[in-house]
Amino acid sequence: MGNAVDSVLLNDWYALAKVDELQPKTVVHRQLLDRDIVLWRGEDGSIHAWADRCPHRSVQLSGGQVVQNTLICPYHGMVYNAQGRCIKVPSAPNYVPPPQVQVLTYTVQEQHGLVFVCLGKPANDIPVFPEWEDDRYLKVLSGPHYCHTGGYRAIENFLDVAHLPFLHREILGDPALPVIEDYEVTIAANGVHFDNVRVWQPDPMGTGQGAYVTYRYSALRPLTAYLQKGNPAGECLAILYCVTPVSEEECTGWMWVAVNFMGPDQAEAALAFQDKIFAQDLGNLESHNPKRLPLNPKAEFHVPCDRGSLAYRQWLKQLGITYGVIS
Repeated sequence: MGNAVDSVLLNDWYALAKVDELQPKTVVHRQLLDRDIVLWRGEDGSIHAWADRCPHRSVQLSGGQVVQNTLICPYHGMVYNAQGRCIKVPSAPNYVPPPQVQVLTYTVQEQHGLVFVCLGKPANDIPVFPEWEDDRYLKVLSGPHYCHTGGYRAIENFLDVAHLPFLHREILGDPALPVIEDYEVTIAANGVHFDNVRVWQPDPMGTGQGAYVTYRYSALRPLTAYLQKGNPAGECLAILYCVTPVSEEECTGWMWVAVNFMGPDQAEAALAFQDKIFAQDLGNLESHNPKRLPLNPKAEFHVPCDRGSLAYRQWLKQLGITYGVIS
């Protein structure tokens, strides 16, 4: 079953696919928290998330096919119903499988155009994306972006502004203006929040116009974060960042980007802008050594503008996170 995983992670939600990917009769394989997962959609439109293992001879069910609202194992043709029960054995038509012949099933939910899966018992709802229902915003999905680094490194990078003048120069920062002034940090019941993070950006909104912008960041869950930034002209860009932990040192990121200053005809440009920003981050993220996030403050040195990332690490420690970190 892979490495031991903290209950706070097992009981959280993770994006595994776009809803549009899972048309009726579709079967796909995914990995989450070192587990192999099979996602499939029945002909009735219902989506299922199971352990990708046939209880008979332990092959992956993701190589199988959907017939009506059942999943058929590719090895011996065992038929499993929507509840994961084996209901037919082709080699023995009169054999009635015992009740314990059951595929391990998981909770699945569609939201924000994504398929979310929880391996345990959901402790919370899927995080809200405030701009999702606001018609004034254009929404585009950037990802999935695979990254060979720990998921917390990806979240911490998302929350970090001091790298913007260097990795994203001429777009989100200027090396000649690298100073990050003090900002507010709060650890609350609903996560970690940074307010009034101010920085000059040559092209903050992807429109070619430079401006000082103010960020508000939130780490809503250990592997889910949100940002909102605006400029004096009233333009606003918001991102919900959902990181899926493939393993302790691999992750996949999904970014919903919402902007209130572009129309539907500019969706392609908005997506290209965000994909470009991620591409600039990728090599740096994968260069982390160690790839797991150290929670001991002495493991890496810190500067004043790291107050936010230190709070994030402190919060993870308070939650009792051990999977994917170095204590």
